[in-house]
Amino acid sequence: MPEYLKDHWVEIAGAVLSLIYLYLSIKEKAGLWIFGFISSALYVVVFFESKLYADMSLQFYYLAVSVYGWFSWKRKVDDSGAHLAISTVDKQKWLPLLGAFLAILAVYYIILQYFTDSPVPKADSVVGALSVIATWMLAKKKIENWLLWILADGLAAGLYFYKELYPTVILYIVYAVMAVVGYFQWKKSLAAKKAACNL
Repeated sequence: MPEYLKDHWVEIAGAVLSLIYLYLSIKEKAGLWIFGFISSALYVVVFFESKLYADMSLQFYYLAVSVYGWFSWKRKVDDSGAHLAISTVDKQKWLPLLGAFLAILAVYYIILQYFTDSPVPKADSVVGALSVIATWMLAKKKIENWLLWILADGLAAGLYFYKELYPTVILYIVYAVMAVVGYFQWKKSLAAKKAACNL
């Protein structure tokens, strides 16, 4: 066991910090972005060594979004200057989000299939594309981010099991379960805010 810890300390540290990130996400604490930033930096190394290049590139995206999310959540306003609160995705925005997902999926797949030695280009691409959209939605405090995370985390757990990244498998199973918790926690908060507005 000590040998395993020594050989996998980067992955284990990334997993632990990611759990803290998840807990703070559910609680709507801006500090989540700090833990997200550090865990993403660690997972760049983990995924590069495992040849999961879409997931590795995703960590760079997470680094950038962590900076954006930190400032947005600390300022408590969105890009338009409106108060940043839990909300739902407007119906007219689902089609552009689907288009963005398909475009990201296609780019990931083409790069992984034809320009890398990735052993799992399809699965890695789907997880990567779902995660990009879900992270954007989290930064915007869209409640549906949790639904996408349930799907992405479940698929990712299977992918990481295949790649024998066992601490990360456990992390993503916990992620999937906690995404369900996060969804209902945010739904409760959203209902309470709507009720308060109707008083």
